[in-house]
Amino acid sequence: MRDTARQIIRINDPHDPRIAEFRDIRERDLVGRHGQFIAEGTVVLRMLAAAHVSAKARFRAETLLLLENRLEGLGEILAAFPAEVPVYVASAAVLDQIAGFHLHRGVLALGSRMLEQGADALLNALPEKALVGVCCGISNHDNIGSIFRNAAAFGVSALLLDETCCDPLYRKALRVSVGSVLSVPFARGGAALSLLETVDRAGFAIFGLSPRGEIDIRNVPKGNRVALVTGTEGEGLPAHIMERFQTARIPQMPQLDSLNAATATGIALYEMARGQDLLG
Repeated sequence: MRDTARQIIRINDPHDPRIAEFRDIRERDLVGRHGQFIAEGTVVLRMLAAAHVSAKARFRAETLLLLENRLEGLGEILAAFPAEVPVYVASAAVLDQIAGFHLHRGVLALGSRMLEQGADALLNALPEKALVGVCCGISNHDNIGSIFRNAAAFGVSALLLDETCCDPLYRKALRVSVGSVLSVPFARGGAALSLLETVDRAGFAIFGLSPRGEIDIRNVPKGNRVALVTGTEGEGLPAHIMERFQTARIPQMPQLDSLNAATATGIALYEMARGQDLLG
């Protein structure tokens, strides 16, 4: 089988060494992929293709693995990848054996991160007007994925994740983000307070998000550089961070304790972006 741009390679044996990185996906997710990741689904594949043609490409595809009957409908997306990226196709039965579970989307890609910046370098590269999100202790992959999706929607320049946050390139987080992990610049690592001190030195006004916040999120002062800090579900931000930086709250009905971390972050980022005139 061939298309106009590349050779399409059929896989009949689930133990074929050429697709070893796709084998038993869930188990491999748990032990980590050392700079590589699995992109799943058409939307994420399209975002990975777009990352290839970016002026500052941070990600690239190594290999694609598709359900054979999905091939025809993906021609436009496949054409965006360099011709040297191999495309493998398999039947549903073989693909399920490779993945280790029923893969109803039928679209997988093995990607790798080409450019990894620390928080300092990432912040220094931002424009004079910038909105940044900082995540502290967000260990739920659904929340991380949703926060990236919200960040993309509201024009966030970058996301910074402390060392206790989960990896946004984990397959589920990447899928929930609808590929936004590949478009929103991010850095991950370091203790939360150290990370926030870096943000502070870069000239950002920092606001920790909490139901006990000092000011209404709608009243956050306008500024060229503003950062929103979100803590983990339940416990929220640590006391030493709440005491060190300004805090903001989202008004809500009195009988409710708090919003989901991703939902609260989305609301707060919208208000901050609106205050900075980032939205059309």
